[in-house]
Amino acid sequence: MFFGDDLIGTAFMVMVALAVGGIAFAVIAPMLSGSASANRMKAIAGDKKEGSSSFRSRWQEDQKDSRRRQVQDSLAEISQKEKKKKKLSLRMRIDQAGLTITPRAFYTYSAIVGAIFTVAALVLGAPLLVAAIALFVGSLGFPRWVLGYLRKRRQSKFLDDFADAIDVLVRGLKSGLPVSEAMKIISTEQGDPVGPEFLEVVEGQRIGIPLDQGVERMVERIPLAEVNFLAIVMTIQSKTGGNLSEALSNLSKVLRDRKKMKQKVQSVSQEAKASAAIIGGIPFAIGGIVSLSNPAYLYPLFHTHIGNLLVMGSGVMMLSGGLIMRKMINFQL
Repeated sequence: MFFGDDLIGTAFMVMVALAVGGIAFAVIAPMLSGSASANRMKAIAGDKKEGSSSFRSRWQEDQKDSRRRQVQDSLAEISQKEKKKKKLSLRMRIDQAGLTITPRAFYTYSAIVGAIFTVAALVLGAPLLVAAIALFVGSLGFPRWVLGYLRKRRQSKFLDDFADAIDVLVRGLKSGLPVSEAMKIISTEQGDPVGPEFLEVVEGQRIGIPLDQGVERMVERIPLAEVNFLAIVMTIQSKTGGNLSEALSNLSKVLRDRKKMKQKVQSVSQEAKASAAIIGGIPFAIGGIVSLSNPAYLYPLFHTHIGNLLVMGSGVMMLSGGLIMRKMINFQL
């Protein structure tokens, strides 16, 4: 069978076209598949990156939530301990005052002071009722007032040096010292009462008492809000971790700001205190001057029934006014 020239030419053109198409497909197809695979790789990498980023963010959020829950649990535990605190015993009051006597010795001294007050009242010719009141004041009132005064004075002195002790602790931690060594430096460099209190914490660590519990015992001996802040920081840091030096540095700043605020309040309220003292002292000053210049003028006030009632009523009103003024100018921070 013979084919014509047109058919042969057509077949030749088809074969040439197929060859050119095959060559073009062989060259272009890998390029197209490469870009497509590259796009697929980028998409997969992007998905992996987004997945890892989202996983990291979720992990960080979980860590924050866990730390937040730990801090909340620590604060709840501290608040429960605060609620469970009982009334201060005499032994604890003596320790807070910085005295080394026993409760039995305190009662003995109280009885001696009460006897001295009673004998003094009888020697001055006071009635038996006044002598009984002197016995009560000398045995129960005056010794406990002295104990409270010594306790407040020790706490005030501790508060004056407490911020400096925290700064020493921060510098020690930043220089690489452990907490116990930094507290040991405070116990040797600071005076009473800051040094002995930190020494108690260091000695407690030597016998196995944890640091946070040692600081909580310090709060029992020095019941101040500033010392309680230190106990909270130590408790949270021991349970949740973190940068202790930064937390203590912030605590030192808070302590100094509170001290400045207290001093500012004292300076502002000093005028009111002076006015209250002048107002309360004027009746006694005038009475003393009148008694010296004309003693008979005040005789009815002390030797008649109506005069005694007036004196008692005036005393009650002056006491009430003094307590009200003290409440108005006594700020608790």
